Amino acid sequence: MKIGINGFEAVIPRFGYDSNGLPNRVGSSQVAFEWLTELEKIDKKNRYVIYLPVEPTWDMPKEREAWQYIVLPSKPLWTIFALSPAIRKAKFDIFFSPTHYGPLFVPCPQVISILDLSYKHFSELFKKRDLLQLNLWGGYSVRRAAKIITISNSAKSDIIREYHVPEAGVEVVYLGVKDVGKSKMSKEEIFKKYSVEGPFILFVGTLQPRKNIVRLVEAFSRIKSNLQLVIIGRRGWQFEEILEAPRKYGVSDRVRFLENIADEELPAFYENAELFILPSLYEGFGLPILEAMKYGCPVITSNVSSLPEAGGDAAVYFDPESVSDIAEKIEKVLSDESLAARMKREGFEQVKKFSWEKSARQVLKVLEEAAKS
Repeated sequence: MKIGINGFEAVIPRFGYDSNGLPNRVGSSQVAFEWLTELEKIDKKNRYVIYLPVEPTWDMPKEREAWQYIVLPSKPLWTIFALSPAIRKAKFDIFFSPTHYGPLFVPCPQVISILDLSYKHFSELFKKRDLLQLNLWGGYSVRRAAKIITISNSAKSDIIREYHVPEAGVEVVYLGVKDVGKSKMSKEEIFKKYSVEGPFILFVGTLQPRKNIVRLVEAFSRIKSNLQLVIIGRRGWQFEEILEAPRKYGVSDRVRFLENIADEELPAFYENAELFILPSLYEGFGLPILEAMKYGCPVITSNVSSLPEAGGDAAVYFDPESVSDIAEKIEKVLSDESLAARMKREGFEQVKKFSWEKSARQVLKVLEEAAKS
């Protein structure tokens, strides 16, 4: 079988580059990269052609006879104006776009992935141009797809409801937990570098309204202790209110915003946090939950969307719209050592259910089934 793949998301640096010269991959970029990496490892039977807007980064799989990259010059709306014409005469059995957007007029069955429908739930948080593109081009891609891959049963229900897609047309493929390299610095050196002192609770994620960070800061302000709140994440959009929240709630001296944390430094924060908290109003999956559990950090998170699927029985849940419930659950875990210890143990077991190899094998199965259809 000959498989074509849109590799755009794996190489485009939406958040710049890291210290190794690689794109800072988050969200769909990380997912696309991990799927590509694992597909090359597990599948030596099929032939792959991956289309990119720039040269492949050095950490991507190396070319071989059955794994080929084709670089098309980068331009605005690359998938429409560069990729679509290039593949029109190509003879693929299946074409896969690990993104909302598929190319136009594909002469074979195609599969797309939709990580979440946040633009349907929180349309006011998106730029008008982006929202128009998501609704028009995304809607077109959904209608043209032989199969849609999504990453949680919650997201699957959203897709079926919003786009009236048959249940059999949407496949749930859970994600994995990425491995990060070891830092060259010790824990003490990392914390000194970022001026983190004393015990802390941890949040990791893009600074945007959907992450519900303002309510988190307000809840944190109600907890009387020497704790710090460490918020790790790049600025996304409408982040001004988030940055202002510590001053508004009188905890400026106890809240640390850290933006450019290297992947290999993150484990030091997960391993040493009193707990990890993800208070999102909506998530397609919630990978940071599993990343925290992997490093033995107790997790508390919202009881909405896909987050209970990611956290399972290992997490403690709260109503993300209730500041008092958020504060109560933080204090509950902080004050109960036996509960925190149990959450750590169950977290290690929960993480075992997810891997990128398993995820890629499920993707491959979907591609093979869609090609036959």
